[in-house]
Amino acid sequence: MSGRISIADIDRSWRALGVRLCICLLAILAWPESADSAEHGPPRRILLLHSFGREFRPWGEYARSIKAALERQSAYALEIQEHTLLTARFNNPGPEAPFVDYLRSLYQVSPPDIVMSIGAPAARFVQKYRGQLFPGTPLVMTAIEQRLVNREELTDNDTVISVQNDFVVVFGSILKVMPDTQRIAVVIGASPLERFWLEELKRELKPMEGRVAFDWYADLSFEDILKRASALPPHTVLFWGLMSVDAAGVAHDGDLALRSLHAVANAPIFSYQEAFFGRDTIGGPMLSIADSSARTVDAVTRILGGEKPGHIRFEPLRYAPPKYDWREMQRWGIGESSLPRGSEILFREPGVWERYRWQLALTAALILVQAALIGGLLRERRQRRLAEVESRQRLAELAHVNRYSAVGELTTSIAHELNQPLGSILTNTETAELMLKGASPNLDEIREILADIRRDDQRASEVIRRLRSVLRKTPFELRDIELNGTVQEVMGFVADVAAGRGVTLSFYAPAGLGLHVRGDPVQLQQVVLNLILNALDAMSETSAGKREVIVLTRRAGQFAEIRVGDTGPGIATGDLETVFNPFFTTKPEGMGMGLAIVRTIVEAHRGTISAENQPLGGALFTVRLPIAG
Repeated sequence: MSGRISIADIDRSWRALGVRLCICLLAILAWPESADSAEHGPPRRILLLHSFGREFRPWGEYARSIKAALERQSAYALEIQEHTLLTARFNNPGPEAPFVDYLRSLYQVSPPDIVMSIGAPAARFVQKYRGQLFPGTPLVMTAIEQRLVNREELTDNDTVISVQNDFVVVFGSILKVMPDTQRIAVVIGASPLERFWLEELKRELKPMEGRVAFDWYADLSFEDILKRASALPPHTVLFWGLMSVDAAGVAHDGDLALRSLHAVANAPIFSYQEAFFGRDTIGGPMLSIADSSARTVDAVTRILGGEKPGHIRFEPLRYAPPKYDWREMQRWGIGESSLPRGSEILFREPGVWERYRWQLALTAALILVQAALIGGLLRERRQRRLAEVESRQRLAELAHVNRYSAVGELTTSIAHELNQPLGSILTNTETAELMLKGASPNLDEIREILADIRRDDQRASEVIRRLRSVLRKTPFELRDIELNGTVQEVMGFVADVAAGRGVTLSFYAPAGLGLHVRGDPVQLQQVVLNLILNALDAMSETSAGKREVIVLTRRAGQFAEIRVGDTGPGIATGDLETVFNPFFTTKPEGMGMGLAIVRTIVEAHRGTISAENQPLGGALFTVRLPIAG
C-alpha cells in the first residue's frame, strides 16, 4: 500500500498547483508600474524657443541650466527640440511669417507638450502666434524681466518665471566697492530690446547723476567702444549691459564681445548678469541662473504631472547676494573690506599653504625634527664643553698635586741649587767686610766680590722662579711657547738629582731651530719632569753599565717631538699597552698616576705619547705635539 499513488492524491496535487498559478497571475496583473516605465512610454516633447541663439549669453546659460536640470529630475522621457527666433538680433528685423510657417509645418500634426520661451522676444513671439501654432499647448515663459511680460495676453495656460532688475542697487554697489568712482561708462547695444533698457537705465539712474557722471555708448559702433574703453580717464568704471547689435548694425555674440572689451579696457567691468561672471566682470548683485532654472524645472514638472499652468505662480526673482571675482579684485586693487555685507568671494587662488599643504607640512616636520636634533646636539655640545672644562679643572688640580709630589722628590736638588749661591753670597759678603775694615781696601777686588754676589743672587732667584712656576696653580691655557727653552728649564731642576743618583742627564736640541707649539708651559714642563723622574727611578734598578737619561727635541713633519730615553731595564712587553693606565705602577710605593697624568696632558694639547723598548736596552717615551701655525 505504501508504494501506490491514489487518485485522491493526484487530485489534491493538481488543485494545489492551480492555486499557485492563480496567485502568480494575480500578482502579475496587480504589479505596479515600474520606475523605468517612463523610458518605455512615449517621450514628452518640449519646444524650447531662444530669443537670440542657443549660445548667446546670458540667455544661453539659462537654457543650458534648465535642460541639465530637466534631464536629472524629470520622471518622464523628454525630447527637447530647440529653435532660435534670431530676428531680435537686428535693428530692422525682417518678416516673421516664414519662421511661423516653418514651425507650423513641424508641429501642426504633432504639437509639443510644452512650449518654453527663453527671453522676452521669444515670449512675445509665442504669445503673438499661439493661435496659429500652439493653441492648446501650455506656455512657460522664463528668463524674462517682469517689465517685458505682456500680461494682457496671458491665459490660464501660461506660467511666467520672471526676474526684476533694480539698477539703483547695482550701481549703488559699484560706488560702495569703488568709492572713488567719478564716471561710469555704460556699454549697451542698439537693438529694440537694448533701446528699451537704455531708457530704463537713464530713468532709474537719474537721481544718481549728482554723484557720478554717465557715458552712454549705445550710439557707438563696437569698434569705437573698444577704442574709448582702452583710454578711459582715472576713476572710471565700465558697466556691461548687453551687446546683441551695435549702432552700426553689426550683430555680436555677447560673450565674445565682452571678452574683446575686457582685453583692451583700462578700467574694471561690472555687470548684473551672472552669465558674464567668472572671467571678465568683477561681480556684485546678480540675477541667479540656478534659482530661475529651479523654478522653471518645477513649473515644467508640475505641468507634465497634470497641474494647470495658470495655477503655478511665482514672484519675480530679485538679485542674489553679491559675489565677486577674487582675480579681478586683485587686478584692480579692490579690498575685501569695501565689499557689501554678506558678499561671497569666488575664484580665490589658493595660497602657498593651500597649494603646497602636504609639502609644507612635510618640510615643517623635517625642520622641527632637524631643529630638535640640532637643539639636542647643541645641548650635548654644551654639556660636553662643560664636562671638558670641568675635566681640565680636575686635570689641573691633579697635575698640581702631581707637581708637588715631583718637587718633593727634587727637594735635595733644589736645596743644593739654593744653598750653593746662598753660601757663595755669604762667603763673599764676609770677605768684603774684612777688606773694608782694612786701612786701604782694594776697591777693584771689592767690585769683583759684589759682581759675584749679584751673579749668585740672580742664580738663586732663577731657582726660586722656576720652582714657583712649577708649583703655581693656574688654569689650563694654550699659548705659543718655544719648546726647547721650556724643556731646558726642567733640565735645570733635575740635574742635581740625576748627578746624586749617578745618572748622566743629557739634553740635545737642533742648533738654531726653534720649535714652537701651542700649549700650557707649566703642564708641558710637568710632562717632561714626570718622564725624566720616571727614567731616573728606572735607573735605580741598574747597578752596572752606563747609567744615562737622554732628552732630545726635534721636528718630525708637522709635529714637534720630545724624546726621553734611558738605559734601564725597559718595560715588560705585557705592560707596554697598560703603562699609561691610571694606577698602573711597578714601584711598591708608587700610586700609578704619573704616566696617566702625562698622557692626559698630552692629549689635551692634541698630541700623542707612546712607549717602547730600545734595541740596546732601556725605555723610550715619545711625545708628539702639533707645531704652532
